[in-house]
Amino acid sequence: MQNPNSVDALRVLATHRTRQNRGVTKDHTGKLIRVSSYYGENVFDIKSARGIPESVREEILKVSKSNKVLKKEHVAVVAAAVTEWATSRGATHFCHWFQPLTGLTAQKHDAFLHFKKNDQLRPIEKLRAGQLLQGEPDASSFPHGGSRTTFEARGYTSWDTSSPMFLLEEGAENILCIPTVFISYNTDALDIKTPLLRSISKISEVATEFLHLTGHYDAKQVVINCGAEQEYFLIDKSFFYARPDLVMTGRTLFGTLTAKNQQLSDHYFGTIPERVLTFMQELDCELYRLGVPVKTRHNEVAPGQFEIAPLYTDANLSADHNQIIMAKIQKLARKHDFVALMHEKPFAGLNGSGKHLNWSMMDDTGLNLFEPGPAAHQNYRFLAMVSIVIEAVNRHAAVLRTSIGSSGNDHRLGGHEAPPSILSIFLGDALSKIFDGILSGKTYAANDKQLMKMEVDQIGYLFQDNVDRNRTSPFAFTGNRFEFRAVGSSQAIGFPLSVLNAAVLDVLIESNAILKKLIDGGKGVNEALIQLIKQWLGKSKHIIHNGDGYCQEWLEEAKKRGLPNHKTLPEALDNFKDEKAIEFLVKTGVMQQQEIKTRYNVLLESYIMHRTIEFSTIQSMVKQYIIPSALDYKLKLQDAIKSHKELGLGKKSSAEISIYEFLTLNMDELYNKVETLSELVTSCSKMDNENSSKLMAKELLPLLEEIAINCNELEEIVPEDLWKLPKYFDMLFFR
Repeated sequence: MQNPNSVDALRVLATHRTRQNRGVTKDHTGKLIRVSSYYGENVFDIKSARGIPESVREEILKVSKSNKVLKKEHVAVVAAAVTEWATSRGATHFCHWFQPLTGLTAQKHDAFLHFKKNDQLRPIEKLRAGQLLQGEPDASSFPHGGSRTTFEARGYTSWDTSSPMFLLEEGAENILCIPTVFISYNTDALDIKTPLLRSISKISEVATEFLHLTGHYDAKQVVINCGAEQEYFLIDKSFFYARPDLVMTGRTLFGTLTAKNQQLSDHYFGTIPERVLTFMQELDCELYRLGVPVKTRHNEVAPGQFEIAPLYTDANLSADHNQIIMAKIQKLARKHDFVALMHEKPFAGLNGSGKHLNWSMMDDTGLNLFEPGPAAHQNYRFLAMVSIVIEAVNRHAAVLRTSIGSSGNDHRLGGHEAPPSILSIFLGDALSKIFDGILSGKTYAANDKQLMKMEVDQIGYLFQDNVDRNRTSPFAFTGNRFEFRAVGSSQAIGFPLSVLNAAVLDVLIESNAILKKLIDGGKGVNEALIQLIKQWLGKSKHIIHNGDGYCQEWLEEAKKRGLPNHKTLPEALDNFKDEKAIEFLVKTGVMQQQEIKTRYNVLLESYIMHRTIEFSTIQSMVKQYIIPSALDYKLKLQDAIKSHKELGLGKKSSAEISIYEFLTLNMDELYNKVETLSELVTSCSKMDNENSSKLMAKELLPLLEEIAINCNELEEIVPEDLWKLPKYFDMLFFR
């Protein structure tokens, strides 16, 4: 009788699941439901929600764009309207939905249950204005990076009026989620959203001033827009729970590649497996109901890897949407008997997963600041904005690298599948030649076949698609936006967004002062913009790299140019201790000094904890799975060798003897390395966090990779019936 927990039994189970179908985009008659008929049905947006008088709506929207305080009577109107809306849809509880420094979301449910004053026999559903405005979750167990003492547990959540409320369907009931910020008793940001909101407000003010200085007086506001492409893996949940390393760390700590994996590129954009497509259909449906405008879904490069991408929206809402997308992927994957892996590198030797962050700026008249217009002065404004971003990335490259750092992303960056850890900018040949022309005073005329005619004095034919896509660049211009490709798949995008916004804001503030001085001194707008472009490009041209970001030549060239290359998070985190490096975050008002220190400590602690879990897991798996499997094989070989000798066939058993000797040598090496790892982990535990993290990155992680090689060699030689763990073959191809 077959062992139900054997790998063979798990394969049979996974194969059976491929035949299940759970389509949800049809009504009870079997007719397909139009997305437009249910899009946003689980969203309560103040801009369009019923039950709010127009005067109240206008006042709240006006206040949400200023630093003024909401009137309690107006909040009470919204609270009553959202209570009626939510309870009529089956909501029994509400929560303040916030994003602590775990990188995930948090929520504490409170019932709508209320009693009329002095009447405990008349229950009603009610959300008070004060409950909508502010909450007080216990902050004691959230990461705080030493910003408070252990016994100080108070934290506050406060309603973010710029992000719509929504219903989260959990089991048989619904929960009203109220997006909020999360701050400490001393008003320090303990979350990801607060600095992002600050950066959005401040860059709007300064970018609007820039537009006014350059002649665009109609603009009243500038919005940061972004869309985060989300990559992830799906594996059958049976294989997931049979791999302790996946359960504990989110990645396989060892495993041999299958002969055919991603090298034929046959999975990329290929036919989506039926079971996966059924999951994707339900995922799209659930996200549409929550007002998340997902647009694209497809197979990614590695087998078992997929991507989902939304349409552009404003940065704060996009950050919220990405959190919702990740949560929904993981929840619905389990429903379809998958497990979704968000780790940046779940399988060694295969492409990892990133989160390409498309970023741009647009004013309230519809002008995209990174899209050239039909007239020369608009093109100069566009070129000036691009040069501002180039200088921002050049000036603050080290801190931007730190903002996308994690234990998982360290495995992905520079792995000939993702951008290197060196921050450079790709512009494309056309734009680079235009800038070269401005710097040298020469003109540039493009090849007629490109349908472009470029001259420095009149750049009226610059099309938005005049640039190729450079997949090896960490920060690429892609026609009418920039793509921050180095962000990791598991990361909350709010933090790198905040740092990027602050970096651009820093240079934009200086640019406005320069332009004002030049224009006040008699320079024309175009002349002033050209001078500004020359100033920034003269300082930052060395960060532009249009070639292959993977090749060794670029690594050497980048070093010559003086570009920072922080290969690990512990190394990159030193930037957060450099007061000069982080000055721009404080100067622009995006973050306070204490908040930066908090994030330094939280990121450092997180790195150490993740690595410690990995080291502990590999030790356990080697002792409980790897060595026992190899020992079982040795015993079989031992019996075979003994039988050969008893039959007088000793010379003909050389294969068994060779394998036996190999197993013995490998197991001894493996055991000794695991013991050394254990000793080093003990040494790390006695160090301060900074030295501990650097030792882990420099010595323990390479040792872990050596242990993986030993495990892989045993996996390749031990027979399948003795190997008790699912292999890459099982996890990547059984869907």
